[in-house]
Amino acid sequence: MKKLIRLTAATLSLAPVAALAAPSDPAAVAAVAAPGDTTPTPTDAPVLQTAPGPGPIAQRGSARPAAQEYPSEAGGDGASAGGYNQSRWAEDWTKFRDPKKRDDVLDRLKYIPIAGDDVYLTLSGEFRMRVNQTTNPNLRDREAQRQDINRIVGGADLHLGDHVRLFGELAHGGLSGRNLGVKAGQLQNDLVVQQSFVDVTGTVGGVDLGVRYGRQTFADGPNLMVVPRDNNTIFFVYNGVRAWAKGDTLRGDVFDFKTTRLATGGTGDDIVDDNRRFSGVSGGVVLPTTLFGGSKLYLDPFVWRLRNSAAVWGSATALETRKFYGLHLYGDVGPVNLDWTVNYQGGEFNGRPIEAWLILLQQTYKLGKSKTAPRIGLHFDYASGGGAYGTGTLRNSLAPFGNNIYYSYQLYATPTNLIALAPSLTVNATPKLRVTGEYQVSWRDSLNDAVYRANGQAFAGTQLGDARKVADTIRFQATYPISPRVNLTTRYEHLIARGALSDAGYRNSDFLAGWISFRL
Repeated sequence: MKKLIRLTAATLSLAPVAALAAPSDPAAVAAVAAPGDTTPTPTDAPVLQTAPGPGPIAQRGSARPAAQEYPSEAGGDGASAGGYNQSRWAEDWTKFRDPKKRDDVLDRLKYIPIAGDDVYLTLSGEFRMRVNQTTNPNLRDREAQRQDINRIVGGADLHLGDHVRLFGELAHGGLSGRNLGVKAGQLQNDLVVQQSFVDVTGTVGGVDLGVRYGRQTFADGPNLMVVPRDNNTIFFVYNGVRAWAKGDTLRGDVFDFKTTRLATGGTGDDIVDDNRRFSGVSGGVVLPTTLFGGSKLYLDPFVWRLRNSAAVWGSATALETRKFYGLHLYGDVGPVNLDWTVNYQGGEFNGRPIEAWLILLQQTYKLGKSKTAPRIGLHFDYASGGGAYGTGTLRNSLAPFGNNIYYSYQLYATPTNLIALAPSLTVNATPKLRVTGEYQVSWRDSLNDAVYRANGQAFAGTQLGDARKVADTIRFQATYPISPRVNLTTRYEHLIARGALSDAGYRNSDFLAGWISFRL
């Protein structure tokens, strides 16, 4: 056992260095659990997104790397539900120090004492089996596509006292089926070091401080702009450094990352992408609870920079340096849950100035006081467009690494040159079975620019049409937690191509998916 522990520690300590020492973008095809999702396993986002809520997370223990006094649901690490988080390092299972709190043998793996109470190992893992069926793939008149997908993930979180932690995570993605086309590294991957980092934390003058170095997930921003993208088999991860400070009502986060270029083989071909560097500052403020007669709201300002040496707009591939200046307001005001983002984007592409806006307004209203009461929702989003196929100012907005199934499960829309309006309804058919339906209508902002997919690519020929309406999209999702560790999900989408797409030869499409996920 001692040999095994020493081997685990050595592997984790070397992993961050190995991840960053590799030579230097897959098409973005994924999403994270909707903040505030109360499903016990927050794997994929429902149609309806809500702001983070104080879900049933694990009890915080003194051996946690940083004792967060700042509310954990707004701490910049993503949403937790049932103790689980998409970023497994954000979980805290120190309650299992007490054997009386363990329900089964697997609970023992969440807290393995090594030396005293503050040197311990937490193991994590996931196994997900999924099937996707898509008619008219890529919205063309073609044979239907079927994807049989599996995800296998194993992770280890080694705490060396209250101030040092090593985390490592390996992942495998399997893909088979029919009419698959080119297999991308985020869906098919023999083995990848998905995360590997070391962090050091402490408390000075009542402020929790920390710094992390290595390959890691990152979710400190609006869900539609930065998430690990759980819809993918392999997460979207970054390589670099992140540091933070958290007080009772204020927090700050500074980071400097390069993205990861995934391939389909073993661990040696998933390399640091030197073409894309993402850096910036995210902050947070806990607003007074007396606002609006009683509320629980958070305001997160952010200033980011994305440098992409191979950005593509129109027929040009060139250096783009894009700057993001934004405010993110989210939380609850009585029965209303809101998630609002206003973001101005500046910078330069190929010597041309960038002036773009991204406005994301999502809100729901709870029809009752019980936990299972229905919710009605509405989201309105404006993503400016124009200039990709011309000269002068580029007005196309960009959501760099966000939840890209928010507008289409089939990944046929993204917040670039887009206006979207969607009412929704969420009901609990049974205490466990939750069903969400949504009807989305979308248009182009600029008639002189294209319709864009979730991976940022334009639908060829759509920039030549004069129709504004893009599509009507009908979507349903049902989730059923079999147990705290096992979850069933199914999705259906019917996309009706309208003039902006149909005039360029694109067709209607149906999408059906289902999967079962087990989490350790």
